[in-house]
Amino acid sequence: MNTKFRPKSALAGGLVVALLGTSAFAETIKWGAPRDIVSLDPYSYGDSYTINFLNHIYEGLVRFNRDLEIEPALAESWEIVSPTTWRFKLRDGVKFHNGNDFTAEDVLASLQRVSDEASPLRGNLPAYKSATVVDDHTIDIELTGAYPLLLNDLTNIHIFDKDWLVENNAEKPTDVSAGVEGYATFNTNGTGPFVLESRTPEAQTILTANEGWWDEPQHNLTRIEFQPITSAATRVAALLSDEVDFVDSAPVQDLPRLEAAENIDVLERTDLRTVMLGFNRRDELVAGGKNPMNDLRVRQAMQMAVDMELIQDKVMRGKSRNAGTLVAPAIPGYSEELDSVVEVNVDKAKELLVEAGYPDGFEFDFVCTNESYVNEEQFCQAIASMWSRIGLNPRLDIGPTAKQTPKRANAGADVYTIGWATLPMLDTYSILVQMLHSKEGNSGVFNWGGWSYPEIDRLTQEAGVELDRETRLAKETEALKIAKEEIVMMPLHQQPMAWAISSGFSDFPQFPDNKPRLWYVTK
Repeated sequence: MNTKFRPKSALAGGLVVALLGTSAFAETIKWGAPRDIVSLDPYSYGDSYTINFLNHIYEGLVRFNRDLEIEPALAESWEIVSPTTWRFKLRDGVKFHNGNDFTAEDVLASLQRVSDEASPLRGNLPAYKSATVVDDHTIDIELTGAYPLLLNDLTNIHIFDKDWLVENNAEKPTDVSAGVEGYATFNTNGTGPFVLESRTPEAQTILTANEGWWDEPQHNLTRIEFQPITSAATRVAALLSDEVDFVDSAPVQDLPRLEAAENIDVLERTDLRTVMLGFNRRDELVAGGKNPMNDLRVRQAMQMAVDMELIQDKVMRGKSRNAGTLVAPAIPGYSEELDSVVEVNVDKAKELLVEAGYPDGFEFDFVCTNESYVNEEQFCQAIASMWSRIGLNPRLDIGPTAKQTPKRANAGADVYTIGWATLPMLDTYSILVQMLHSKEGNSGVFNWGGWSYPEIDRLTQEAGVELDRETRLAKETEALKIAKEEIVMMPLHQQPMAWAISSGFSDFPQFPDNKPRLWYVTK
């Protein structure tokens, strides 16, 4: 990485200074984020951005290393003792940030909490049945059947201190989308490389290095100052003037300017996340009346009307990758044959609407956020305009994630944006079991539209217990084929991924899953 350096520019205006402050330590990283995390409770919502940030505080039994390979974390080793039982040997000598010892009871309490019926994250452990403490540093996890992806799942199941949960009446999970809060919403106690110092929602969250961390640090950071800056222009100005020194969502329209700055390095690649549209598939629209989107011809018309090449060129500045299927090429289960993008055909789209019985179109609620995905507001506006060309009347509803998520998750949207990177699993099974499967038990947690396809359910269930990799992936691909033919979800693109950093860093790895892991960063 280029580490050129020059004295920082003094371009910051009073607004930026007032907003971000002027603290500066030699090992402080000032992180200018496009949005805030939704909670300090990692089980409160399946939001990758929040879960990743909290991975600096909490840890799982296993983790991805800097090559995105699974390695031991709080578990030193594991073995399969029966087709449905895995035994984990836990690391001795680990302490939580409050000084409590880490034991198997903590793992049991955490697994019970995340798999609770009220947990929004229970879908991240789709095969979990129960757990049994063998001794202080050994625990058995029982699954519902043979399951090949347990370690992948466990990378994002953060471990809580049982005593801390009990003392603070926090054994039950919270839920952002349902407005359920608790002690863990505002407080933390993990085992990870950083400790929470303070948090002011929507303003600043400060972490400091955990001097008692069990692992040998590969970073030299003593402090993380995380500051949401929703305005892209303010974020760029703050970076150029050294008010922040890391931006994990550099606006695509500003990349040439940032690349030209001598005090900035730009790290750029395509994200694993596929951004897509979901459809209300219940009997009625949100505002009432028969739901036209249950007719495949209507969904085909809506897809044919959207010009993704135009969006890629004008909105995404050529930085995105148009998608014809629901997972990125790097994700196991992907098929190039399914990745063809539907051609734009306005006339045919109008004909399909006439055939379906909607010659004059219809009104519906189109719910987007203004900060979850790259240039989301702009591409939602573009899509709404394209739908208008075929006679549809979308009521475009754009707002912050905290406001829009309850609508999307609780039948308050007819069409909505959502992105899926298959994290932490990094396998097609993730989107199949969490989004495409019918909503039942641990499956379909993000099936916000209310659809049900028995054949997709069958293939998903078979893939979930298939230990032969090639057979499993073939079933996953077949399910994706059905999803494409039925337009269960409408894929848009893999969004561009650009980080921008001050040039004073000596090591700053960029990960293809778009997750900053600052415990690998040195200044």
